[in-house]
Amino acid sequence: MSETGWSLHPQLAADTVPVCDLALSRLLAMNDANFPWLILVPRRASVSEIIDLGAERATLMDELALVSRALKDETRCEKLNVAAIGNVVPQLHVHVVARRKDDAAWPKPVWGALPRRVYEANAMERFTAAIRGRVVSSL
Repeated sequence: MSETGWSLHPQLAADTVPVCDLALSRLLAMNDANFPWLILVPRRASVSEIIDLGAERATLMDELALVSRALKDETRCEKLNVAAIGNVVPQLHVHVVARRKDDAAWPKPVWGALPRRVYEANAMERFTAAIRGRVVSSL
């Protein structure tokens, strides 16, 4: 598979801030300060399910582990929620959300739990820089 013809779905572009590109995926941060939330999007055209990646599934899983570790270490969260749902956005993307027992949605899922709270610019910059630093140093 190749990156040719790939573009980020407009909804993901509107809701996120780029963090960095990995070998397969673009790493994004969800612009919702209610929860530390990352999204991995494989840069492959017309891919909507993990099974569509073929041999690249292993690369996605390695990137998912790397990003999950970075988010857990950065936030010191109690639990990670990982999901590739895609009911609204058909482009394959995997959510990695840091959860705490005292967060406003615990123990329920974060989707639709609270109105989105946009990060202040400097807070988003600090978060994405910290995640980028952890991810890149682990490559």
